[in-house]
Amino acid sequence: MSDSFSPSRRLLIKGIAAVCLLSVSRVGFTAQAQMVAVRVWPASSYTRITLESNIPLVYRQFALTSPDRIVIDIDDLNLNSVLSNINTLVQADDPYIKQLRVGQFDKKTVRLVIELKQGVNPNMFTLKPIAEFKNRLVVDLYPARPSSIDDDPLLALLEEYNKGELSQTDHTPPPARSNNAVIVVLDPGHGGEDPGAIGYNKTREKDIVLQIARRVRDLIKKEPTMTVYMTRNEDVFLPLKVRVAKARALHADLFISIHADAFNRREAKGSSVYALSTRGASSSAASYLAQTQNESDEIGGVSRSGDEYLDHTILDLVQKTTTSNSLVLGAQILAQMKKINPLHKKTVEQAGFAVLKAPDVPSVLVETAFISNIAEERKLKTAAFQNQVAKAILDGIKGYIKLRKI
Repeated sequence: MSDSFSPSRRLLIKGIAAVCLLSVSRVGFTAQAQMVAVRVWPASSYTRITLESNIPLVYRQFALTSPDRIVIDIDDLNLNSVLSNINTLVQADDPYIKQLRVGQFDKKTVRLVIELKQGVNPNMFTLKPIAEFKNRLVVDLYPARPSSIDDDPLLALLEEYNKGELSQTDHTPPPARSNNAVIVVLDPGHGGEDPGAIGYNKTREKDIVLQIARRVRDLIKKEPTMTVYMTRNEDVFLPLKVRVAKARALHADLFISIHADAFNRREAKGSSVYALSTRGASSSAASYLAQTQNESDEIGGVSRSGDEYLDHTILDLVQKTTTSNSLVLGAQILAQMKKINPLHKKTVEQAGFAVLKAPDVPSVLVETAFISNIAEERKLKTAAFQNQVAKAILDGIKGYIKLRKI
């Protein structure tokens, strides 16, 4: 037994002990979560609660009745001022949330209680960091009994998407048309959790394009031969696939997605129009723009349950008539935009924009101006320029209707 206490033996034991302690320090003591931002996005279709933290959150949820509540327990979290003020974010006209309560349930657990105004189908998921966002826990509250909306299939499409059942098969009857009216679907880009590009003076793309889309809608409503719908008329986030599916469910004759461009050089300026390409982008700039626009789902936040829709439709995207008509529509709008603003691209560019991937609906994406350019940001905020853009889009639609192939 004497050799068991030799100097070499002692050094070996100390080394093993040091390794064990090191292992405990790395594995046994994890970083504690800290809430860095909380947001609540109410809309008629659903309300979203976003909890943003420095590390991924570990949570459990359950439901209670009398009154109806959803309870979320978050592990290894201490209540801070960011989270404790969450109830101040609830708007009185929120269709789903009556109030939010939060407290330190025990030393390691924060409990969030969502008191409801009506029955809901909650959809909860986590998101990894992207862009300026850190780790997010997302709580989407959908109505348990959606009201019947004959001319707006959005709620049904969102339900299909969350179940992973959104497909190219279209079983909905076409909406009633007056005098064979042309059905136009306007798509204000971004929304809700996804602000889009942000200008030097903090102007948000999602707000500007919604204002412009409403002005286009109001002009189209005065046209007896047209019927108009919008993918969103609120500050709400919609997955790109749902925007496409809504246009198809409405049996749209054309689809126009409205945006305000951004680039890392503030001198970039001008208006552009883009159509879909399935054979590569027409320029590196078009490819870059498509990539940034297609990141909208990751930034806005979607669960991964509904990914199959575009995988199915992409097989038929090369339909010659749809592609040809998209280019005609784009050229007509671009010709009108040239009258009110310099063009950034003088011809219709093409790239793989996910929001343009309806196989049977001619679709274009209009970049009205560069919100990252200080002068154009200022112009985008004015009613005068917004009205000019709206009229340019309307006149482009009229020109397209005369030239389209049916």
